[in-house]
Amino acid sequence: MTTEDNKKVVIRFNREFLETGNKEVLKEIVADSFTNHTAAGNFPKDVSGLIQFVDMIHKGFSGLHIEIHEQIAENDLVATRKTIHAVHSGEIMGHAATGKSVTMNVIDIVRLKDGKYVDHWGRNDIMQVIQQL
Repeated sequence: MTTEDNKKVVIRFNREFLETGNKEVLKEIVADSFTNHTAAGNFPKDVSGLIQFVDMIHKGFSGLHIEIHEQIAENDLVATRKTIHAVHSGEIMGHAATGKSVTMNVIDIVRLKDGKYVDHWGRNDIMQVIQQL
């Protein structure tokens, strides 16, 4: 796969999984051997952790929209700087819904093999956003 193909897989992951919560797409774009090297808190580092994290986010926030600012790809790596926009419409980590609009800043680096996520590293301010609710 080309670097452009890899970028398209990352965009698909963001649009079809993170934004909508569609777990079925993971079968197509995440390898069984996937490792999230920077999984938050007690979340598992495998695909089940991705599912738990997105379920938590969708329970607490609605109207998720991901704005991708830049993507840089080299060899089998894709780095993405993005902002997640949402509304705090449900309980999350002990915080009752406030109706506030929130923005979460994220930088991800993903390693892909044969069109599938195999490794992820990331930094985000999601926990700081949740603590400010």
